[in-house]
Amino acid sequence: MYIRDSIALVEARTRGGREAFLRDVDLQDSVLWRLETLAEVTGRLSDTIKTRHPEINWRAMYGFRNIVAHGYLELRLDQVWEIIDIHLPALKATVQQKIARG
Repeated sequence: MYIRDSIALVEARTRGGREAFLRDVDLQDSVLWRLETLAEVTGRLSDTIKTRHPEINWRAMYGFRNIVAHGYLELRLDQVWEIIDIHLPALKATVQQKIARG
């Protein structure tokens, strides 16, 4: 599943923490690309799944995709780190619940 695999890749790439992420432009590029494509895929999830998981701000997630794709000059890396640190674990928990249910 692309969403699960993408979350795992972002987690692996950001194990060095916030400061490492903020220092490394190549790391930022790879993580931002992965987050952009991840947001694109979540935008294609069914309304049923999105309704079942209101704890995820699906609209904001897709909005982030648009910011990365089109508003990159306004992108703030501290906000990207917040997504990685706070919002990605919530999405991961939702994905794990779905997989556990089959």
